Amino acid sequence: MTQLTHINAAGEARMVDVSTKAETVREARAEAFIEMLPATLAMIIDGSHHKGDVFATARIAGIQAAKRTWELIPLCHPLLLSKVEVHLEAQPQYHRVRIETCCRLSGKTGVEMEALTAASVAALTIYDMCKAVQKDLVIGPVRLLAKSGGQSGDFKVNA
Repeated sequence: MTQLTHINAAGEARMVDVSTKAETVREARAEAFIEMLPATLAMIIDGSHHKGDVFATARIAGIQAAKRTWELIPLCHPLLLSKVEVHLEAQPQYHRVRIETCCRLSGKTGVEMEALTAASVAALTIYDMCKAVQKDLVIGPVRLLAKSGGQSGDFKVNA
């Protein structure tokens, strides 16, 4: 197993120095799910939710969260993202919404945390908008689907 990069020789947390790394195109995709009652999902789908367009709000929240990941997670680098996408898909057969995010940049460090943060915050936003009609929504799992670029190589979840 590889050493933890955010721990120095003394076992203390540190920000990884990426100054000598080459810039490469890096991309990461993540997903999250939020389960709910069929009636709650129907309100989102048919647009009858009293707070407005739940998907539009969650999409913007996810994009904003990706851009501010470095402010939320202490050892993350501030990144100049060139792309952030947040796709939301109602899955009535499972009583849930699937969220898939994609983050990309040309830089010296990966964008996995940004993709995961975008998916998580989009799910939290749906929760926030729907909690008035249902308190027991369930978020999860949240996971990295794929990443490319950088020294550690590519990663893709097996279906």
